[in-house]
Amino acid sequence: MISLLRARLSQAQRLYDDFLSEMTPQLLASRLRDLPSNTIGQQLWCVIGARESYPKAARARSWQGFDCSLAEERMADAVAVRETLVRTGAEVDAWLGEVEVNDEDSLRYALALLEHETMHQGQLLRYMYALDIARPRSWQDLYALDGHGATI
Repeated sequence: MISLLRARLSQAQRLYDDFLSEMTPQLLASRLRDLPSNTIGQQLWCVIGARESYPKAARARSWQGFDCSLAEERMADAVAVRETLVRTGAEVDAWLGEVEVNDEDSLRYALALLEHETMHQGQLLRYMYALDIARPRSWQDLYALDGHGATI
């Protein structure tokens, strides 16, 4: 189970890497037109915050609150967002490497983190379509977009 979680969260990191490869400050600051929404950068801020908050809660055995190390003024900086996602992805992988197979509390947080990342990926797909952002091949393959088959 832990190796599957590590593989899926590693896959999520690759998706974010591919998504950010063409991101500009203008795109990171974009919102969905005519809809209440936050920016793409704020979506990724939330991913980073969850990556920092869920392992902290698992280690403490209780929720310690949501926190994110990415400063608000850096949410439109693609390099800063990418570096922080890479760092937090490695930190999550290291945490999962410490989790024991029978540690249900930690596994519950790990599954919640994976669900959280998947939810944000779905939201980012809405941004890609609404703002006519090219959908990276990795996203097309995983989510069967634009005529591509799903690869789970």
